[in-house]
Amino acid sequence: MFDDKFNEIMEEETKEKSLQRENAESLLVVEAVTPFADLDTEVKLAISCASEKKAFDIVAIDLREIASFTEFFIIASGANTRQVQAISDEITEKLKEQLNSRVIRIEGYSTGEWILLDYGDFIVHIFEQKAREFYDLERLWRDAKKVELPKGI
Repeated sequence: MFDDKFNEIMEEETKEKSLQRENAESLLVVEAVTPFADLDTEVKLAISCASEKKAFDIVAIDLREIASFTEFFIIASGANTRQVQAISDEITEKLKEQLNSRVIRIEGYSTGEWILLDYGDFIVHIFEQKAREFYDLERLWRDAKKVELPKGI
């Protein structure tokens, strides 16, 4: 009698675990994406400027749903200190010239390993490749939406 009851309980648990596994396998993971067209003009221009100066691995992250200090991160890489500084210069000059948008704060320009341009509503991070791999901001902010960038950027 006891064995029958035990076997019945074990059989139910096995069926339940099997159903849980089937349900877990059928879950479809959909990554939330923000369209490029939804970005502010300043953010679009900063991304374009980085691309024009041959920045690579450009990523934009939409932080609006998970952070209150800024809306977007733009992350880009340069091959060396000089290129990182050139990307930074291009962004600050074009935003000032074309949109009268001035950077609030610049950090790291003199070393050029990681330059941070704070525009308030968005922050641009320009890295040398090794520094980018070390700090890995994309991993730290992986819960944020990615911005779908146009091909060629």
